[in-house]
Amino acid sequence: MVSSQAPFAPGHLELVRKFVNTRDLEKGTDELLESSDWDAWCQSQELPTGSARDDRERLQGLREALRAGMLANHDRAAPPTPMLDALNAALAWSEACPVATSKGLDLQPAGDGASYVAGLLVRTVAQALTDGSWSRMKACGDDTCQWAFYDHSRSRSGHWCSMDICGNRNKQMRWRKRQAREPRSDG
Repeated sequence: MVSSQAPFAPGHLELVRKFVNTRDLEKGTDELLESSDWDAWCQSQELPTGSARDDRERLQGLREALRAGMLANHDRAAPPTPMLDALNAALAWSEACPVATSKGLDLQPAGDGASYVAGLLVRTVAQALTDGSWSRMKACGDDTCQWAFYDHSRSRSGHWCSMDICGNRNKQMRWRKRQAREPRSDG
């Protein structure tokens, strides 16, 4: 899926969407595998760079747990336990600090490089869970895609990152299956 075609998320949730999309299932690419790719991605997002292999492995686990949470949002289900566990693990690793503000408790990302990014992601997802905007974060229902997108539909029923690409592909596939099952009547 081409990221420019997926609906952008509002505010800081766009960072979460872009983070989950650091792995492109269709292209078979992963910007967390090599430190140079991760650094380039961080620079494009104006985030601090720097990571060790185990940092990126932790981030990969967080990313896939967030993707699973986005897939669960199609069913309007509660965030899956593995996603919450991954957020808690990332919170501990990132050393983000709770800070009291006039709006309540907030998290201040700490550390540097990958741990700072983890803290920022945890903070953003925690805020989205609190304000209800997390339920609009979804991963494409096409198993070969699973591109993260923000569901802007009024009914919150968006299922595909792009109706023109993944939605059309899946509708045509279902149509072909129905045609193959239906007996032909040759008049």
